[in-house]
Amino acid sequence: MTQTTGSVRRAGRLDGWVLGAATVATGLVAGSFYVFGCAVMPALARSGDRTFIEVMQNINAVIQNPVFFLGFLGALALTGVAGWRLRAAAGVRGWVWAGLVLYGLAFVLTSALNVPLNDALAAAGPPSRIPDPARVRGDFEGPWVTWNVVRAVLCTGALGCLVRALR
Repeated sequence: MTQTTGSVRRAGRLDGWVLGAATVATGLVAGSFYVFGCAVMPALARSGDRTFIEVMQNINAVIQNPVFFLGFLGALALTGVAGWRLRAAAGVRGWVWAGLVLYGLAFVLTSALNVPLNDALAAAGPPSRIPDPARVRGDFEGPWVTWNVVRAVLCTGALGCLVRALR
């Protein structure tokens, strides 16, 4: 048994469950951002401007649902709780706190950069009524894709840290 595994066992079964739930939630969010980066956005890049705008407006509307928010907010909350509960577990706490910092950065980037881009795209109105859809798309697509890649990398790093903490 490694020192880390022993630390988690000594910390208690509940702590292991909280850390496990944080890891799963973080993995789900990392996977969501990953799928956008390697499939959704490259597929939409092949679409015309109005189609791109319409699909992204629809995605941005439907992703605001309890299931997504449970994972998105739950990953942050559960990792924070796990970090607090495991603060005395020397072999684990550093990995949990590193995961929390990485996920926290992704959370802040999402809130400060991707969500305002989504809101601006929604404010552009129905794609059929946008006078210059190429400009609207251009203002959105490049920055959104860039920041999505950054948050996907941060969430994947957070997931790696949490998996290491579980190990």
